Amino acid sequence: MAVTTPAPHRDPQHLLHHVRAQWGGRGDLWVFGYASLIWRPDFDAAEQRPAFVHGYHRALRMRSRVNRGTPECPGLVFALLSGGACRGLVYRIAARDAPGELERLWAREMPTGVYDPRWLACHTPQGPVRALAFTLSRRSPNYTGRLHDDELLGVLRQACGRYGTTLDYLVRTAHALRHHGIADREIERLVALARRHGLC
Repeated sequence: MAVTTPAPHRDPQHLLHHVRAQWGGRGDLWVFGYASLIWRPDFDAAEQRPAFVHGYHRALRMRSRVNRGTPECPGLVFALLSGGACRGLVYRIAARDAPGELERLWAREMPTGVYDPRWLACHTPQGPVRALAFTLSRRSPNYTGRLHDDELLGVLRQACGRYGTTLDYLVRTAHALRHHGIADREIERLVALARRHGLC
């Protein structure tokens, strides 16, 4: 079976090189977290702030075939999709630590080049910052589109990957957002849906 080489613009290392060039490597690195990066950042941050982004929103519309599901039973994870707005956290990684922490972050988020990394203007109480965010194109094969609640319940009942279940991922994200005072009506609706069906 032939091995297909990713197109240059989807190759994770090519994308990392591009992000490094845009960052410049001369100052602190800011990263925007909207889901698991809020409750499991996996990097040492010198500072964190609440942040608000215009033009993108959080949605449970990305298939996960490894972390929260399998190829046979895909799970779901949150994606940052264009349109609307999103509240989350921004993390400042000190310049001296940023090159190594960016490598670690890339290994976690971009092993297959699934996301479109972007520099987003994030509004914080202390002023605006430009932060790296991992967004998803609606043209991606991993984008699910809107799912009916019956489909979502099926995933929440069954999907499990190397980091655990989609249900656990949803509940942890909901808890983390509440902890930071971030209201997300759709996430709360999904948690309530899972509870009504005895899943949590």
